[in-house]
Amino acid sequence: MFGWEFPPFNSGGLGVACLGLTRALAERGVEVIFVMPKKLDLAVPWTRFVFADGGDGLESIDMRVINAALTPYLTPSSYDEYRRQGMAMAAGSLYGPDLMSEVKRYAAMAAAIALKEDFDVIYAHDWLSFEAGMEAKRATGKPLIAHVHATEFDRCGGSWGVNNDVYAIERAGMDASHRVIAVSELTKAILMTRYGIAEEKISVVHNGIDETTAPQGDSTLLRLHTLKQAGYSVVLFLGRITLQKGPDYFIRAAKRVLEHNPKVIFLMSGSGDMERQMMDLAAQLGIASNLLFTGFLQGHDRYEAYAAADLFIMPSVSEPFGITPLEAMRLGTPVLISKQSGVSEVVSHALKADFWDTEEMANQILSVVGYPHLKNTLSENGAKDAARLTWSRAAEKVDTVVHEVMHAL
Repeated sequence: MFGWEFPPFNSGGLGVACLGLTRALAERGVEVIFVMPKKLDLAVPWTRFVFADGGDGLESIDMRVINAALTPYLTPSSYDEYRRQGMAMAAGSLYGPDLMSEVKRYAAMAAAIALKEDFDVIYAHDWLSFEAGMEAKRATGKPLIAHVHATEFDRCGGSWGVNNDVYAIERAGMDASHRVIAVSELTKAILMTRYGIAEEKISVVHNGIDETTAPQGDSTLLRLHTLKQAGYSVVLFLGRITLQKGPDYFIRAAKRVLEHNPKVIFLMSGSGDMERQMMDLAAQLGIASNLLFTGFLQGHDRYEAYAAADLFIMPSVSEPFGITPLEAMRLGTPVLISKQSGVSEVVSHALKADFWDTEEMANQILSVVGYPHLKNTLSENGAKDAARLTWSRAAEKVDTVVHEVMHAL
């Protein structure tokens, strides 16, 4: 299994999915060898890690390890900016000239790793790992499964302004695969219409949540206690502050809510290339005093944000699935999600609106913070929804696909 991130070294849902899926597969008796681009201090009892950095018997390949901030959400353009700002540390020329070079370097190691290991199926997560999967397939002839967590069309907000190099890798990876796993029917439709992948080649496996991947903590809420005691309701956005996630729609809905109820605090938790723009927008709309930017939250801080919130909102423009609503629902926090999300296919007890309909979002926010009975009903039934959507359920479907691929050969 080729991946790009794994908790606690992750910046988003891809790493969480890899954690939950590998553990659930191990519980089914599946042995997973998880390959990462560079060595990290990772150790979980259910999988063995191999690092594509020249170690693990791969010393014949000339590689040097550099501590990098490369993530699945770093685009080619933002990688260029990262290097221009000198944030590539003292490594300088040891980095490739662009993100694609880093992806290809990982792929170059994949063949040597695959020839050294004993396995039945190659499994690659998202475009950053697809070339590695293809190289492993070329070297060994073993079948390849491509797991699509997001497409380039999602990352650019559903428009046609895609990066052609990324699109080409995505399409090549899926074309080379024996089967493709999509995280939602929404993603499956994109793969069919915009990548030309045959419907019968695609299996839908929705993401899940369990005690391994759910935020952990307590409910003391020390930092938000004063606001709650003063009678404020808390509405939470937690995710990357990028075009795909619709942060501008969250802020515009906040403006409409505050025109009717000024006792609401909006938390924007996360980081991304639109963070400064969103701060400016809040100031322009005159709601900066009711909008708090927390930065990227992990661990107890993440738990505290969910637990303090009266409502969690995911207004994504194009969301292949969306694990964060499940995190909130598991803790009993009501959620409002965009209809343009994969998770909306599998949860019943959630409020839903089109991402662009800020008037409807504002109405639903006002309803939740104004009517305790509605909030309590969403909380109780939403937790039941989250309890039903487990990684064990997802792993069972993935295991079925793996066996179908093996038996077809």
